[in-house]
Amino acid sequence: MSTNLRLEASLLALAAIAVAIVVGPVAQASTVAPGFDANTLPANDDGSTSLIALPYTANYFGTDYTGLYVNNNGNVTFNSPLSTFTPFGLGSGYSGQPIIAPFFGDVDTRGAGSGLASYGNGTYAGRTAFGVTWPSVGYFSSHTDKLNTFQLIMVDRTDTGAGNFDFYFNYDQIQWETGDFSGGSGGLGGTSAAAGYNAGQPGNPAGTYAQLPGSLVNGALLDGGPDSLVTHTNDGVPGQFLFQVRNGSVVTPPTSVPEPSSLAMFIIGLLGLGALRRRYYGERCD
Repeated sequence: MSTNLRLEASLLALAAIAVAIVVGPVAQASTVAPGFDANTLPANDDGSTSLIALPYTANYFGTDYTGLYVNNNGNVTFNSPLSTFTPFGLGSGYSGQPIIAPFFGDVDTRGAGSGLASYGNGTYAGRTAFGVTWPSVGYFSSHTDKLNTFQLIMVDRTDTGAGNFDFYFNYDQIQWETGDFSGGSGGLGGTSAAAGYNAGQPGNPAGTYAQLPGSLVNGALLDGGPDSLVTHTNDGVPGQFLFQVRNGSVVTPPTSVPEPSSLAMFIIGLLGLGALRRRYYGERCD
């Protein structure tokens, strides 16, 4: 093969790789992972589990936890159950216990057709994990005309240090944002749901909390909303948010996927280089 042809082949291969990165992997049928369903929270409104043992010790902002409480209203807490149904902000104004909340809203699983929150141990990304899934759950009061499916997975990462873990928020469908008692109508409006985490420390020191964009904003987190949970991401997987806990503090991973605009420029540059090479070799052959 001539030098020119080898160069052209290399340019095309690089362009194909770049396009593949822009497009990303083939869309998954479900961001929410199977499993983590050995236990089920019975149909309820504002209920919680008793203390559930974790399969590893988690250092969450300087405290080692070996268990937590699964709350029906889209969150887990570490000190005690939480029955609050109208979401409050998880940011600098938060006043409460340590919490991780993939979707803090008024979940009601008593309605016909609603799924039930399930939880249990399993593996995720090849590592020991604990997960909670809220599959096709309704909203207060016993409404099932709109359903949400979301998940929290907490993954053991003691391979990187004692007490370290990752937690993932996974989303498949978010159709409602509010319960009737939170000022909503038909699952919309009122005090909308929040998603994020908080260490529950006095004064909320910087770095001990985060709230996903669109939290508490009417319509923002819904499917098709400006901050839709099922399409947005912080780790390159649509519908997924990853938070890494290292030495007790939460860090968010740098994106591993270049911005599409940057890759588009890269592709254009490759194609332009190829055109120049073709022109150069064409002129030499004339």
